[in-house]
Amino acid sequence: MTALRVIIIDDEPLAINVLKNYAEQIKQLQLVNTFSNAIDATSFLQENEVDIIFLDINMPILDGLNFLESLHVSPMIVITTAHEEYALKSFELEVIDYLVKPIPFPRFLKTVNRIISLKQGTSNAGGQSLNEKPSIFVKVDKKKLQKIFLDEIVVVESLKDYIRIKTTSAKYIIHKTLGSFTDELPSDKFLRIHRSYTIAIDKVEAVEGNSLEVDGIRYTIGRSYLNDAKNRILNDSIT
Repeated sequence: MTALRVIIIDDEPLAINVLKNYAEQIKQLQLVNTFSNAIDATSFLQENEVDIIFLDINMPILDGLNFLESLHVSPMIVITTAHEEYALKSFELEVIDYLVKPIPFPRFLKTVNRIISLKQGTSNAGGQSLNEKPSIFVKVDKKKLQKIFLDEIVVVESLKDYIRIKTTSAKYIIHKTLGSFTDELPSDKFLRIHRSYTIAIDKVEAVEGNSLEVDGIRYTIGRSYLNDAKNRILNDSIT
């Protein structure tokens, strides 16, 4: 495999030196440049392609998250920061990993190995590893982000400003509205059937009148959702 082209963006010289030293230990990485601010990195990326960006968040003028939102290219992004509180926002922006300083080399290596595996297993269809199931990270407490595989989600239930996510193996309560969470899910796999429920289409076991059964539990389909829900569920079962 051709070495992966890497840049580092961090306003702390010591942090750059640590990551530079780490990258130089791994033959599959080619460090092509380092930047002390995101403005210079933006100019570089307009004329150069890279595979991985190791990105700090707290930087002057243009911080890491705003830089990330402004990107018109899509290299793999690894956040490197001393702050844990930006993790959820970072994963919403589809970063590959979130490393909290001080970063030990084994943790850095684990991330790089994952990226290498993703690159080697990239499918022609969608650029996702053949072994990597689609997933989402949700914030289950102040510091913990829980990875949930999408094909394990059964039902999502509204609890006003919170939601309960029921999977095939566990339940999670997170601070988010049902509407905003449903918008994050693939629309071909999940369906809102009521102001209080979103269900996984492939988990529907039966449909009767204005209700359906999922995992042995019957859920009412809201009047405004009824026609669309039945069409989607029945059509998916035929195709």
